[in-house]
Amino acid sequence: MNMARLVLSGILLFGCTMSSWGAAEVTIGTGSSAGIYYQAGRAICRLVNTETDNHGIICAPKTSNGSISNLEQIRDGTLELGLAQSDAQYYAYEGTGPFSAVGPDGNLRSLFAIHDEPFTLVARADSGVGAFDDLRGKRVNLGNPGSGQRATMAVLMAAKGWDKSVFSLANELPASQQAMALCQNRIQAMVYTVGHPNPSVAHAASACSSRIVEVTGPEIDRLVSDNPFYAYAQVPGGMYAGNPDPVSTFGVKATLVASSTLDDDTVYQIVKAVFENLERLGEMHPAFAHLDPAKMINEGLTAPLHEGARRYYIERGWITP
Repeated sequence: MNMARLVLSGILLFGCTMSSWGAAEVTIGTGSSAGIYYQAGRAICRLVNTETDNHGIICAPKTSNGSISNLEQIRDGTLELGLAQSDAQYYAYEGTGPFSAVGPDGNLRSLFAIHDEPFTLVARADSGVGAFDDLRGKRVNLGNPGSGQRATMAVLMAAKGWDKSVFSLANELPASQQAMALCQNRIQAMVYTVGHPNPSVAHAASACSSRIVEVTGPEIDRLVSDNPFYAYAQVPGGMYAGNPDPVSTFGVKATLVASSTLDDDTVYQIVKAVFENLERLGEMHPAFAHLDPAKMINEGLTAPLHEGARRYYIERGWITP
């Protein structure tokens, strides 16, 4: 009987401990394991978890279908935090584009922006694709539903007046599979809205002599001029095999978002862990090497700042109360 009581007490104690741990856990929705969103989520969580003994928060990154999926899960409460392209953040907050059917997410809040994400078109050298318009009649990977790359590609196709019928094949592979499909000649081109350097783009460039292609023209000019979340961008030259020159395109920012329902103190500690360790963050991936706090708290943020983030920025004197 005493042994039974002891076991029962242990189970109850363990259950309470697990419950308290659960209350302190936060999960960041990222993207494909091949993308920089996953690296960013891991890096943020590493910084947060080094201070767990002080604030009691345990952070974990989670692979996902990408920006749109993360924003949907933040809305329905299945994710605490998520990484999202700045254009997707805008659509979710305003209830437009991919979120037209569900309407605005008035609870969506920004924490900060991270790295630039150029819209990157990669084509096989033997594909005959030297410009975006050359994708007509080609086998193209548009990106998986729920991903930011798919959403940006949809916007660009709409600006061109295109639908999927302009391609001989419109594939929907996730980012982790598209470079292999390109090298196997199952597709002739792939698009990716991503920070650089990126392992998927590097694999495509080195393994099958692929080229990064310019994405410019009047439609791009209108998108940049009409939308505050877009900006002209470049993929740096010399970063990938066979691509010695910088390539002009447009792009977005990667942003970290949450719901206003997430505890202010939790958000405060997460933001503090990142901004007080920016040098360490910069060492974790080349895309994070030149982060500027002034840009991180201002650029690409359509949704209002989360109150926990705002409190930290006011303490640092970066914004006014």
